[in-house]
Amino acid sequence: MKIRIGTRGSELAMWQARFVAGLLGTHCTEIIIIKTQGDAVQDLSFDKMEGKGFFTREIEQALLENRIDLAVHSLKDLPTENPPGLIIAAVPEREDPADRLLVSPGALDERKDLCLKDGAVVGTSSMRRMAQLKLARADLSVEPLRGNVNTRVKRLREGRFDAIVMAAAALRRIDLAVDDLRCVPLDTDAFIPAPAQGALGLQAREGDAETLRAVAPLNHAETERCVAAERAFLRHFGGGCQTPLGALAVIEAGGALRLRGIVAAKDGSEAFRDELIDADPDKAGSRLARLLQEKGAQRLI
Repeated sequence: MKIRIGTRGSELAMWQARFVAGLLGTHCTEIIIIKTQGDAVQDLSFDKMEGKGFFTREIEQALLENRIDLAVHSLKDLPTENPPGLIIAAVPEREDPADRLLVSPGALDERKDLCLKDGAVVGTSSMRRMAQLKLARADLSVEPLRGNVNTRVKRLREGRFDAIVMAAAALRRIDLAVDDLRCVPLDTDAFIPAPAQGALGLQAREGDAETLRAVAPLNHAETERCVAAERAFLRHFGGGCQTPLGALAVIEAGGALRLRGIVAAKDGSEAFRDELIDADPDKAGSRLARLLQEKGAQRLI
């Protein structure tokens, strides 16, 4: 019997589903496209949409209704609490978690931070990215930008924006040609990524022993530990993918986790950041969240 893989229909989502299908064996998998609220509603920014799981809820429902056996998510889109009956069955090895700034040639200024001219217009739908852009450059105009990877790059090329922010993982996975644009790496020390950015989450039914057994070898233990710490941090601030915070964990030489986090005001007027080391992912996330809450971060959420 084939494992039915549920996914969104965007180019990136399809790449991710095909990647997992290839790991499991394409002969024993079937890909099923499911349209989500985030795909259907394109005229609202995420902060104006109700609830969580804009890109995952309908796929999770298909899992619960036994219309699919495995969901392939961008883990950063998945709320931190699984619906009853569903679990994260595996987290494959992570791609580069950093962000990239794609800059139109006419907006370049090598003398400035981020290589952007004064007053440049930057497009992004992420509150975290909006906040960190404004923290880096208060003169920037940050405007909402929705759509899949290709749509956003098209808007940049059309001149609607001077620059846009993209996940490095997305650009690598679909091998998007952007040679006509300047790709500016955003250092993760200053520009902390979204929790679990660059990682995939493979979700299945808790009692589906056959699928769980097939997927288990795809789990990458180091990635799983890192994203668990980042998502534990996120959970303490509400668990939604549009919370204006970032977190990134790396494994130290001795095996402990170094977790860095930031909570920022959307307008970039202030931010709280810190880091710590802990061997336990859940404890690392909880401790760092409490540290920032004690500093006053909760009022920015």
